[in-house]
Amino acid sequence: MRERYASGISDETAKKMIDLLNANLANVIDLTLDGKQCHWNLQGKGFIGVHQLLDETSERILEVSDTIAERIVILGGQPNGLASRVVKESILNDYPTDIAEVDQHVRELTSRYKKVAETLREAIATAGDAGDEDTADLFTEASRIIDKDAWFIGANSPKN
Repeated sequence: MRERYASGISDETAKKMIDLLNANLANVIDLTLDGKQCHWNLQGKGFIGVHQLLDETSERILEVSDTIAERIVILGGQPNGLASRVVKESILNDYPTDIAEVDQHVRELTSRYKKVAETLREAIATAGDAGDEDTADLFTEASRIIDKDAWFIGANSPKN
């Protein structure tokens, strides 16, 4: 482990949190890439509004990934956002490449945002139980951002 900048946390807890943070980093990076895949390929009614919204959500989720990576370093770890690791460890399946309509993309991406937010909420409990309230707080803020963006994106889907 590298030098740790967080005090009051045991090496064992720091290691657990680094692993937990890296796992969630893979999910958040994958979600960012899914958002770009959607952004580049959606077509149809409501295109421009969703296209522009996805630029904004991508910026926010990149900030989330930066915050997660910085916490890993603070705890003495090394963030691992390599594409090969993300592919191997993300909870998300490959984004479908056979859809084009705005409604299809909105439903698909909203579902993915919700899945990542759910995993972040599980991480809140894990970090809290481990006694690392700062990491729990980081996961809380990340889940709020992703929940809000799921709502923003999902609001573009027609009601069924």
